[in-house]
Amino acid sequence: MASSSQQPSCDYTEGASAIDIQQVADSARRTRRDSTYGEDGEGAMFDGPGHAVNPSSVSRMPLGEQRRRSSGAWSHSRSRRQSTSDEPLTLRREGSRDSQVFHGSVENQGHQDDHDDLEIPDADSTYGLSGRRRRTKSRSRSPPPTRSTVFENIAHMFGRNVPTAESPPRSRRASLSSRSSRINLLRRTSSRRSNASSDNMLASEDEETDDRWGYTSGEEDDSEDEETDIDVVSMAPSGSDLEYDPHSPPRGPTLPLLSGDPVFGLESRIEMGHFEELEPPPPGPPSRQTLYIADEDAQIRMIGYEIVTVRQWLWRACCILTLGILGLLGHWFPRLWLRWVAREKAFKDAEHGFVVVESAYRDIAIFPIRSINYPYDISTVFPAPVDPSARTSLSRATSRTQAQTNADASRLGKLLVVDYRYSRFVLDPRTGLFSMLRDWWDPSWTGIASVKNGLPRQIKEQRRILFGHNVIDIEGKSTLSLLVEEIIHPFYVFQIASIILWSLDDYYYYAFCIALISAFSILTTLVETRKTIARMREMSRFSCPVQVFTDGEWVESDSSDLVPGDIVNLLNPPLVTLPADMFLLSGDAIVNESMLTGESVPVGKAPAKDEYLARWRECKDVTGESTKSFLYAGTRVVRVRGALTTDGSPGAPALGLVVRTGFDTTKGALVRSMLFPKPMGFKFYSDSIRFILVLAGVAGVGFCASAVQFIRLGVKWHTIMLRALDLITVVVPPALPATLSIGTGFAISRLRKVGIFCISPSRVNVAGQINVCCFDKTGTLTEDGLDILGVRAIERNVNRFGELLEDIHDLPASGEKANFMYALATCHSLKKVDGNIIGDPLDVKMFEFTKWTLEEGDIAGTAVVKSRVGGERPAALVQTVVRPPGSAQFRLEDALKGAGRHAHFLELGVIRTFDFVSALRRMSVIVKRLKSSSMEVYVKGAPEVMSEICERDSFPQDYDDLLSYYTKRGYRVIAIAGKSIEGLSWLRAQKLKREQAESGLRFLGLVIFENKLKPGTTPVIQALREAHFGCKMITGDNPLTAVSVARECGLINQATHVFSPVFLRGNTNTPLSKLEWSGMDEHAWKLDDYTLRPLAAPAHHLVESDESEIHDYALVITGDVFRWMVNYAPLETLQRMLVKTQIYARMSPDEKNEVVERLQALGYTVLMCGDGANDCAALKAADVGLSLSEAEASVAAPFTSRTPDISCVLEVIREGRAALVTSFSCFKYMALYSLIQFTTITLLYSFASSLGDFQFLYIDLFIIIPIAVNMGRTLPYPRIHPKRPTASLVSKKVLASIIGQIVITATVQFWAFFWVRSQEWYTPPPAADPSGDDDKLEAKNYENTALFLVSCFQYILVAAVFSIGPPFRKPMWTNVLFMLSLSCLSAFNLLVLLWPPRPVVSILELVPLPSSARVTLLFAIIANIFAAFAYEEWGTKLVSHVIGLFFQLRRRRRVRDGKIYKAVEGGMR
Repeated sequence: MASSSQQPSCDYTEGASAIDIQQVADSARRTRRDSTYGEDGEGAMFDGPGHAVNPSSVSRMPLGEQRRRSSGAWSHSRSRRQSTSDEPLTLRREGSRDSQVFHGSVENQGHQDDHDDLEIPDADSTYGLSGRRRRTKSRSRSPPPTRSTVFENIAHMFGRNVPTAESPPRSRRASLSSRSSRINLLRRTSSRRSNASSDNMLASEDEETDDRWGYTSGEEDDSEDEETDIDVVSMAPSGSDLEYDPHSPPRGPTLPLLSGDPVFGLESRIEMGHFEELEPPPPGPPSRQTLYIADEDAQIRMIGYEIVTVRQWLWRACCILTLGILGLLGHWFPRLWLRWVAREKAFKDAEHGFVVVESAYRDIAIFPIRSINYPYDISTVFPAPVDPSARTSLSRATSRTQAQTNADASRLGKLLVVDYRYSRFVLDPRTGLFSMLRDWWDPSWTGIASVKNGLPRQIKEQRRILFGHNVIDIEGKSTLSLLVEEIIHPFYVFQIASIILWSLDDYYYYAFCIALISAFSILTTLVETRKTIARMREMSRFSCPVQVFTDGEWVESDSSDLVPGDIVNLLNPPLVTLPADMFLLSGDAIVNESMLTGESVPVGKAPAKDEYLARWRECKDVTGESTKSFLYAGTRVVRVRGALTTDGSPGAPALGLVVRTGFDTTKGALVRSMLFPKPMGFKFYSDSIRFILVLAGVAGVGFCASAVQFIRLGVKWHTIMLRALDLITVVVPPALPATLSIGTGFAISRLRKVGIFCISPSRVNVAGQINVCCFDKTGTLTEDGLDILGVRAIERNVNRFGELLEDIHDLPASGEKANFMYALATCHSLKKVDGNIIGDPLDVKMFEFTKWTLEEGDIAGTAVVKSRVGGERPAALVQTVVRPPGSAQFRLEDALKGAGRHAHFLELGVIRTFDFVSALRRMSVIVKRLKSSSMEVYVKGAPEVMSEICERDSFPQDYDDLLSYYTKRGYRVIAIAGKSIEGLSWLRAQKLKREQAESGLRFLGLVIFENKLKPGTTPVIQALREAHFGCKMITGDNPLTAVSVARECGLINQATHVFSPVFLRGNTNTPLSKLEWSGMDEHAWKLDDYTLRPLAAPAHHLVESDESEIHDYALVITGDVFRWMVNYAPLETLQRMLVKTQIYARMSPDEKNEVVERLQALGYTVLMCGDGANDCAALKAADVGLSLSEAEASVAAPFTSRTPDISCVLEVIREGRAALVTSFSCFKYMALYSLIQFTTITLLYSFASSLGDFQFLYIDLFIIIPIAVNMGRTLPYPRIHPKRPTASLVSKKVLASIIGQIVITATVQFWAFFWVRSQEWYTPPPAADPSGDDDKLEAKNYENTALFLVSCFQYILVAAVFSIGPPFRKPMWTNVLFMLSLSCLSAFNLLVLLWPPRPVVSILELVPLPSSARVTLLFAIIANIFAAFAYEEWGTKLVSHVIGLFFQLRRRRRVRDGKIYKAVEGGMR
């Protein structure tokens, strides 16, 4: 052992020779976190009990796996699949791991043979894999989506639709969906497998080669339902703007609109369906392929096409002949264009063609097949050899690459690529199928020694051509392109057509006004889109200077030039943000991965082992222990240190091996998840489109009736056509979509004023439908972080706990070697960076409580050990050194002199650490006191696990009572235990197994942390429960603590019985496990394990109390039981559990996500409120995600609140309900406005008359727009009503209201029309001259005047009738501007009716009426007002009941309603 130049050698390694150290140091330094109890190395360097913070929560937990984190072995099930081939089915690995390819000969189709999957034993059982197998992905049983409409297509015009993955085939119950946030961003286990199947299937049973693109392992079998708990957080700002080389254009489509279309875009959960069945593919090489994109947890289908020149010119001619209408239809419906212009073509023959990529939602996008010059060997792109039987025959249209001679067939001239959503797919000319370039691996990566020399310049250039630049550069669109795409939106196309029509009809004034409004709207959208693009580009793009080892020397270059295989110096120049995904080869690092995980706890990284690279070569991703050596792009560097020499001075620099660049990195996948989010839909918008189509149908019927009369009256044909088109603009008003978003706009504005920001306007209306609210606990319901309340040590003389000690100085001194104080000072995983102690907040609080000082282990000395792969590696002999207060100023040599005044000097060194493992729920350290002959083991963990590892006689008598006292009051309790091992040497400590260290311990004491409720929590929970909202807590904390907090805040009543399950038999991995549900307060209470209903009451309970208590109970469930129930419990039991459970405890981030999705599957509309840390996936999956974090992690949540408590939930629900009701009111108003005007015009058309231009202008501009705009200004009602507003336009109440008001207004107009004609003073209008050139219909007549005067009041009347007040909005009269508009317009209309000014009469082309007639019309209007209000108040209930009876006669399928939870709740009563 070498000594430091500043300190004498400290005897931490007595008994260990240099050879001994050489044998253990290299592995022990990096594997001391290993636990024989857990697998995959769960836990992070800074984990505290209850957390699994390893940044790389990257060990994704497959939802279908029959295990929890760190649980046991992988299990297998066999799957079946079908293949179309006459030849014996064989299996092969081909393509990318994300694209597991099956393809077969097209000449022999027609037979379907089932074959069992092959199972190949995995030699790498030490990695936790019990086997490998091949299987195709089973499809979920979710119903296929409805075919897209024009409006739906355009709403997602910019490629927003992103599919979500199907359920795992091996799970007993399919995982629900979509794992919203591109489910595998950070939780990728080796499940990078995707099913890529070709409709032309060749096969080969040759599955032995692990080095192929299609390699899968047993670990990957459940990949389909993995999920991420990551959210979008800070992306580093752009460093420089790089130009792409000509051969490497930016990959992927242009930026989509990042917010949903507020009008036509669907906003509800969209279930994934099966791909549409297609006709058989053309003979020859494959032209179709299905791939699984693991990053997006979604399947896509790729089909090759080429344009047929003759058809293309025919299409263009038709577009010209139809004045561009056919072109617009082709843009809105790409399948129409494909059917006309293109034909299916094999991928390898479509060099100048394109591929159509279809998601499981049947939305399609078109991407060109590009050819890049690539004069390199085929093995540089496709490392895996291809079985001869898998090769495709040459097609007739052979390309240059395919026509090469056998001699140089392995050398490529060109490479065909498709860039889909910034992911590159390359075509293997040997098989004719695409592989995902992200899964490329270098065959030479066999170990550390094989990569340490870096890359020569020639190979770097080759890889730069293949991978492009290492930059996440979102392709921007030009202003002109954005303008064109905005204008060809159906809404604006309809408006432009209307403006043209009005101009042809000399209706210039209104046309000009609408054109002005539309232009302003388009420009506003354009500016916002440009800002969004700029913001996204700035957030995602990053580059920095780096040193790269090239051709044997260090060369400084820009990080954008990095390629996989580069060796990067991490110390010089110093890195602030990591530019690529890398393996750490030497040195150590601490990084902040909050950008990916949302957790701010820094993460330690150790050098990689040879097996990590070998595993990467097989799995193409990091799993388990290898995550501790993997550096993710975009994460912030806290500290990087090089290797150490024997004297403690810096040695070799910290080096990283680049393995992924650009959009292929984890950060790139995260950016893609922002650009292409999961598609959402909302029933209101789809209903509104259908309703508009019904209105258009009404217009058609009305015009047909009018056309007959026009023809009879001799009106010219072009006038008839003009009137027909005009009638459509009357019934379907162009301003309708704009008015629907008015309420949402006002709601967002009001939310912004109270510090709540919304990045997804469409979610505001969804918030109005919330019926379940889920909350995180720590940082959401309770204050952020924990404070130490005190410690409870044992008084050994009475074998009971002592008093609560709030000051460490009150802790009595102990003569024992393993004592409480030393445990508090050493049992943690803290680090010191720039003088600051960093690590898990709980560990930091506990260490600060001791007031000791901490230094890192390199100060205490190092030893040089020889690595098996060559070279010398120094290893720190002590990880951490701690000293009591006042000791740090003494030099070590002074203390060793033994002077009397230094006799109190004390130093403890942490020799080894067993990191926190979630399955064990504890961590431990081996500690040595300086100059001591023994070593001590200290363990810190959950109190429940201490009984397993401590000697029973070491527990005080009141252990259970005191523990129950604190946990039931919401305190977080951590237990401490320890033991001393005499004569334990450094070498033996390195070889000591974890179960040996963590056994035979003596219990030392408890540390009590308090987590106070936030002041606003209790009143909010109370308000929600009074409004009959389901309130649920989803937390990673202890179930007892969670129940205590729930009772304290009122989420659970104090008298409610709480039942919790435990495993009587088996565990979370065992299908036949047995659960027992018993009361947490009184274990005698039990639940039936199937029905989850209370069993007979305990004998000592009064019978009369049973009936009142039996229904008042709640469930609390932990993550392991939840996982078992999802996989193995009966469906009925699972559904009952989800409905009845109010507390989900010990839940991992991915389990939080699945709880939300399972609740959604029952028909709940879910709000999730969290602090944006480990709740990211759940926030994204929820219908409404509300983040209390101001960090950039909250970007993924639709709502972010600056107010750090849950009071914002009430605001969002109130505003959501008000906005939803406003949208309905505006829609109903616009529908009535259209039909009132339609009735007027239809009556006038009956004798070739119409409204005048200024009459139209007055109605449309001066009545409708002010009322529609101000209608949405009504504030939400302060109290949340138990009943939710309807979200369906075809609901009984809405239909009854609309139908009734239509009948009333139409009746009054018909009466006015015929009444006028029956009067003595009435004179018929002059007959129109058919030979005249004027297209205008005569407007000046008695019928026109009477209908205009009556209808003007009706427009105002229905606005008042539809302005619903309580219980969702304040009363109408509180909306000052709205009441002012109604009053002014009513007064003006009254003036025009009774005392019309001459200028107004002239402009509006009115005919003077007798005074008696005016009074009669006034009484008719008053009668209309009374009838409308009376019907809305009382008549709608009767009519809606009749409509309900009609629906019941027609409806035979109740399941389609989607409200499964109602049936489950009813069944549990």
